[in-house]
Amino acid sequence: MNLLLTILIPLFGAVLPPLAMRRGRMASAWTAAAVTAAALLLSLAPLLLVFSGNPVEASWAWLPQAGFDIRLRMDGLALLFVLLILGMGLLIILYAHYYLAEHEPVGRFYGMLLLFMASMLGIVLSDHLLLLLVFWELTSLSSFLLISFWHQLPEARCGARMALAVTGAGGLAMLAGFLLLAHIVGSFQISVILAAGDIIRNHPLYAPTLLLILLGAFTKSAQFPFHFWLPHAMAAPTPVSAYLHSATMVKAGVFLLARLFPALSGTDLWFFVVGGTGLVTLLFAAYTALFQHDLKGLLAYSTISHL
Repeated sequence: MNLLLTILIPLFGAVLPPLAMRRGRMASAWTAAAVTAAALLLSLAPLLLVFSGNPVEASWAWLPQAGFDIRLRMDGLALLFVLLILGMGLLIILYAHYYLAEHEPVGRFYGMLLLFMASMLGIVLSDHLLLLLVFWELTSLSSFLLISFWHQLPEARCGARMALAVTGAGGLAMLAGFLLLAHIVGSFQISVILAAGDIIRNHPLYAPTLLLILLGAFTKSAQFPFHFWLPHAMAAPTPVSAYLHSATMVKAGVFLLARLFPALSGTDLWFFVVGGTGLVTLLFAAYTALFQHDLKGLLAYSTISHL
């Protein structure tokens, strides 16, 4: 139950900061911080159990006829990302209070930030491919809202549309890859898929499955040649750029590759596609960063090169 509450607290808590704006900016900021801190403390409850090598799992039936259940799982990898999402999120909320101008709707900003936070938590805690995909697309939607926060600026609107189009298209490719992966294994449950690595790698559909999933991961993590949306998305407020594009959202693709590594890795195709894309992205982005005069542009290409 703790795993579900870790996601639900920021998800439903997103409505509280706009309501707290009636009592002022400070009340809205502290409300958002309290919601995040509550989720962070709750996520620490299974800390010792996870450290001892025993993943925490929970499941609820939703659409059993369609094979869709709510399955959550926290292991060491998920715990690392949960602490990153909530810990950095708490700092960003406090920083945003002092960054955003007095006349700006900070309540709406905090609400969208909490929605994004819940979506990222859903990605890292999901033990079901379709559930992961739902939260994956929610991050694209909430990031669109955050990037376009200064909607009066043409570059913010353009950057938001570009980010949504690129990551949304990658999500569709990833959906196809997930369906193929479930067809090969016979299950959408991630823990079952991880145990079927040999079956997946020896299946005739392995290559298209891998490429479609990598396409989704590469678009989200701004890998070459899908990197172009990230510099444009830097038109967002600095707290958004710091949280989404340096600390959390672009790490979603990294998390996905790490999560599915036992099932999909170990082949020449994996080595050359992942290694080659990473090498080209590193060199290209690092070279491009040398010629950036804008600090946000430098941050964008530095982030891309480090991914």
